[in-house]
Amino acid sequence: MKNIPDTIRRAREQWRNRGDGRPAGAPVPGPGQESVWDYPRPPALRPSERRVRVEFAGVLVADSSRALKLCETASPPTYYLPPEDVRGDLLVPVRKRTLCEWKGQARYWSLVVGDRVAEAAVWAYPDAWGGFEPVAGWYAFMPGSMDACYVGEDRVTAQAGSFYGGWITPDIVGPFKGEPDTGHW
Repeated sequence: MKNIPDTIRRAREQWRNRGDGRPAGAPVPGPGQESVWDYPRPPALRPSERRVRVEFAGVLVADSSRALKLCETASPPTYYLPPEDVRGDLLVPVRKRTLCEWKGQARYWSLVVGDRVAEAAVWAYPDAWGGFEPVAGWYAFMPGSMDACYVGEDRVTAQAGSFYGGWITPDIVGPFKGEPDTGHW
């Protein structure tokens, strides 16, 4: 495991919600559903049991039966796809970087198909930290920047906000982080 800076360790310790309770008013999941409030923090990687697809500008830019789904308290899952299942020829690196206290530093790419561009809408953790090495170099997509994303046959709804990349499907219930006044979740 990589040496994680003390500032990151302190950030991790500040999270109150850790998958051990739902907020007042959160729906109880029905049959075949999961509550994001039952997801753990730190997040957990789980194999997706369903095919994951991403479409942009009339092109299937990613298609995988090997995706990993990252489940974290209060957020709909984010799907990470192996590079072999992504049209890397359509990705253009950008300068944007972000830091996740669990996975490390993310790099970003714009997706370019013809004259259509989804700016900084794809990211990966080239050097993922301990526990998240399985997704090192795998790509994730901002569903709100794509024309369509699918998990199985379910079309995805994007998580609110411009920071999180969660994929909402009918089998996931919230409330979800990303709405106004939810940053502390």
